[in-house]
Parts: sequence; C-alpha cells; structure tokens
Amino acid sequence: MPDLIDHRFYGRRISRPLRVGQARLQAEFLPRLRLACPPGAVAESLDPRSLFPLLPADSPIWLEIGFGGGEHLAAQAAAHPKVGMIGCEVFVTGVAKLLHHIAEGGIENIRIRDEDARPLLALLQPRSLERVFILFPDPWPKKRHHRRRIVNADNLDRLARLMVPGAELRLATDDPLYQAAMLEVFSAHSEFIWLARRPEDWLVRPADWPETRYERKAIAAGRVPWFFTLIRK
Repeated sequence: MPDLIDHRFYGRRISRPLRVGQARLQAEFLPRLRLACPPGAVAESLDPRSLFPLLPADSPIWLEIGFGGGEHLAAQAAAHPKVGMIGCEVFVTGVAKLLHHIAEGGIENIRIRDEDARPLLALLQPRSLERVFILFPDPWPKKRHHRRRIVNADNLDRLARLMVPGAELRLATDDPLYQAAMLEVFSAHSEFIWLARRPEDWLVRPADWPETRYERKAIAAGRVPWFFTLIRK
C-alpha cells in the first residue's frame, strides 16, 4: 500500500505577487475548490467522486498534473460538465489563472490541488481515474536533474494503480530529450499501450485536446510538440 509521506518538491511556486483581481479570486474561490490531503489520512481511502456531490454518482474522474495556466483543464471541464476534473499545480500564478477561467466560465466541476500531486496519488482509491493529463511538464534538462521529471517509471506505476482498464494517459512535450525519455519509460512499462502507428499519431494534436499556451510558445520558438496517448491495459 502506498505511503502518504510527502517528497521533496523542486521548482518555484511564486514568481511575482498576484494582481489585485487574482488575489480576490484566490480568496473567494480557492478555499471551496481546494483539495487538501488531511494529516493522518489513510492511503487509498479517497473516492474522488465524493469531491463532486452535484455530479452523478458514476461520473468519470479526470486528473491533470501540472495544469500550468489552466486553459486546457478549464476547456475540458467546460466541454465535459458531467466529468469531475482534478487539477494539480504548485505555481501560484497558474492557480490564479485557472480560477479566472472558472469564474469567467461559471465552471463547477473542477477541484484544485495547489500542492505536490504525489501525496494525492497515494490517497486516491485504486481504479478511480478514467483519464490523466501531463502536458508540457518541466523537462529538467540537466542530466543531474533527470530524476526530478514527473514522467518516470515510479509515477507510471502509481498512475497504473489509479487508472481503470481502458483509461487514457495523455502526455505532451516539446523537449527532444524528454520526448526520448518519455518513449523509453512508457515503452518499457507493462501496464500501458501506445497505439500510434504513423507520425501523425504523435505530431498532430487530437481534436478533443485543447491547445495550451506552452504549445503555442513551443511552435513560436520553432520546437515541435509531441502528443502521446497511452491506454491503460
């Protein structure tokens, strides 16, 4: 059974103070949307459907780890109002941007984990997620930092435990070294299948995969984003 010990977090949380409007949204919306891991919580004890009492009891649950500015998560939530969406992001400004999308769009099916995602992964019940997104994560390009990458064998083990058979894991990166590392990690994992058969399957973003600002930045800089869709066996 997984433990709930928090791991050391690497990376920044704050780059600049929030603007007045962002601070107001954070004060008004974040307390009721925040998903915290209670001290002493039992591993594998949280049914994520319990976080969405207004949705049908059998509603699917999707998780985005590192939602950045929140535009992808908000677009998915708006397009799928009967799906419970959990978003994890430690960057304070990114959380504030998601709150703006939520307020502007009247979105009600999002819950926010504004801390490290890993304790939440340990807390969730097995086979409770039907889709997971990890889009344009920090590539940690220096070799000595590679162990900090979120897409690694240990985290794929955690996600395999949490995802139902047939669930989708969607990954994206524009970093060539991380592309190769992702391919190596998920190709060696026994619980995920990559169904790609031709270059268009990873070079063309699927129609139901909303664009992110990181994708736009990558293309503007001349980098090529790769989009991976894996299926949980």
